[in-house]
Amino acid sequence: MRYSKTITGLTGGGSDGWDIYRKARRMQRDGTEVTMLTIGEHDIRTDAQILDALHRFAHAGHTGYTTFDGEPELKDRIATRLSERTGVPTTPANVLIVPGGQGGLFAAHHAICDPGDTALYIDPYYTTYPGTIRTVGAIPRAIEARPRHGFQPQPEDIARAADEAGNARSLLVNTPNNPTGVVYTRKTLEGIAEICTDKGLWLLSDEVYDTQVWNGDHLSPRALPGMAERTLVIGSMSKSHAMTGSRVGWVVGPEEAIAHMANLATHTTYGISGYIQHAAAFALDLGPAFEEQIAEPFRRRRDLVMAQMEGQNAARPIPADGAMYVMVDIRSTGLSGEAFADRLLDRHHVAVMPGESFGQAAAGHVRVALTVADDLLVAAVARLVELAAELAAQHAEPAQ
Repeated sequence: MRYSKTITGLTGGGSDGWDIYRKARRMQRDGTEVTMLTIGEHDIRTDAQILDALHRFAHAGHTGYTTFDGEPELKDRIATRLSERTGVPTTPANVLIVPGGQGGLFAAHHAICDPGDTALYIDPYYTTYPGTIRTVGAIPRAIEARPRHGFQPQPEDIARAADEAGNARSLLVNTPNNPTGVVYTRKTLEGIAEICTDKGLWLLSDEVYDTQVWNGDHLSPRALPGMAERTLVIGSMSKSHAMTGSRVGWVVGPEEAIAHMANLATHTTYGISGYIQHAAAFALDLGPAFEEQIAEPFRRRRDLVMAQMEGQNAARPIPADGAMYVMVDIRSTGLSGEAFADRLLDRHHVAVMPGESFGQAAAGHVRVALTVADDLLVAAVARLVELAAELAAQHAEPAQ
């Protein structure tokens, strides 16, 4: 029997980028103790207050069908949150509730791309981006944000890619960025906004890490002049409230776009569990102080890792201004990120993600997730630095 080209072509015929992760999990199952610095998953699980709310709302009867585009209470909370944080007037009609940020990316691309359109995205990127674009039948095209520019996308590169494609419909950006930890500057975002306006592009702004900003401020491109009508913002409770498994997120955008995506929700998700939505509204009511509490361990660990890596050049951290990761440049070792991550896992039982898992712009780098206790993280990073120094010294030795 034949399978669809859509489903068999999601990874583009290559690896999905998770080979090291799967290998580390196999080692754990076989009894090896592995320090997992791979996935952006909080080591402290969903707060007891939210769990109690989930229980309370489930027992109150919120276990049946819900409004397909989201419960009014939650949509209202999100609209208020976005209005206050961005200064852009936002109403519940601008909000669609989706099953996590990934569900938002899926819905947004289906709303704005036709089969054969080119959908642009920035490399390095979260691993699901190109596959999500392929679900529409659109053509994913990566635009490199290079290490020499601090992984800030260059508007001229975006403009060139749009012109070369000829049929570019959208651009997907992510700030604070996974995997690099880079926060895009106002200058970068203003340049992106200008290109989107000039080229007639929709802008998809993945802002799931908006509460994890360590230096500077988060700027939503939707708040820039003329961008509200062409921007779809992806948000989620996963990172801000440690609710990764609850699968609740949102898309915020123009009313017409949201109405179309609500129709898509009717034919796909058929709504999100009511008790989860009500608990999410409860969680949002806990306010910014609670979100800062959830983010604080990653700020502290980011500072620990950056300090730990000072004074050596074998493993050079990219200044991490946001998100729960530190990207480390290990090109001095002469190895690819994949080869280095494999060596680190085999020798020291520390699992990190290769930069190549997130595109070619991060080749020769590895991503360290700040998602284990401080003492475990410090010990694992020490092993990473030790291995990088050893390999860099070998690589620098003159050939005999």
